[in-house]
Amino acid sequence: MGICDGRVVIVTGAGRGIGREHALEFARQGARVVVNDLGTGRSGEGKSGEPALAVVAEIRDLGGEAVANADDVATWDGAARLVKTAVSAFGRLDVLVNNAGFVRDRMLVSTSEEEWDDVVRVHLKGHFLPLRQAAAHWRSCHKSGTPVDARVINTSSGAGLMGSLGQSNYSAAKAGIAALTAVAAAELGRYGVTVNAIAPAARTRMTEEVFADTMAKPDSGFDSMDPANVAPLVAWLGSPESAHVTGRVFEVEGGTLSLATGWQHGPSLTRDTRWPATEIASAVAALLAQAPPQTPPYGA
Repeated sequence: MGICDGRVVIVTGAGRGIGREHALEFARQGARVVVNDLGTGRSGEGKSGEPALAVVAEIRDLGGEAVANADDVATWDGAARLVKTAVSAFGRLDVLVNNAGFVRDRMLVSTSEEEWDDVVRVHLKGHFLPLRQAAAHWRSCHKSGTPVDARVINTSSGAGLMGSLGQSNYSAAKAGIAALTAVAAAELGRYGVTVNAIAPAARTRMTEEVFADTMAKPDSGFDSMDPANVAPLVAWLGSPESAHVTGRVFEVEGGTLSLATGWQHGPSLTRDTRWPATEIASAVAALLAQAPPQTPPYGA
């Protein structure tokens, strides 16, 4: 018996890295899994069905149930087919884990329009479209009287929460995902759907350069950058146990879990009339004096 027994889960970008670990952990927890992956290279080039099929084989070796899907989740039709795959194969959909993505890192002044569009497309649009299609499915179930106890787990990043030098496109997309999570949680709760996000730090193809000094596992002790460290939190967020948690962003790295609090209303000054330009400087100085220290972007 697992905490996700009988649940049907979609994991996008599940052929490798963190997504693969999500899929395997859900299977260990009793879920039936749709393993989605385009099988692209680190920067989004090429396609192959082999990574998804390999994870499906691993799940079946564990005694679980899984099917592969190779649709592009950043297209309307691909996202629709992904949801239909789950319903056709297993008769329902309970959990959507949006994980697919890649990076094209450059300093802002060197980033091309194509590099900006590609990263925003696969991360932000690639979250919105599966979420949109799954939400329509769950709303339809709710309206027809079918009970819904569904979960969405999005993948943001520390880069999206704090910013990261050399990753303006990735940081912007991941910040958008955090905001999308908050809005979707507020809108979809009425249908029996919770929406949360994670901001993981782990060793994957996307982060192999960032974590180059931790690529090898230690001779003994805990490997804090193992992507498998992220999966238990995601499996729990996909379980019935997490029904009271929504609209949250969790950071996870190694054995550390933390709750990101995000933007909040801070110090303020109010007057009965419009602020004159000549008094803005002193007002801003007062606000800055009351505010907590600003966290710099990663790499600053």
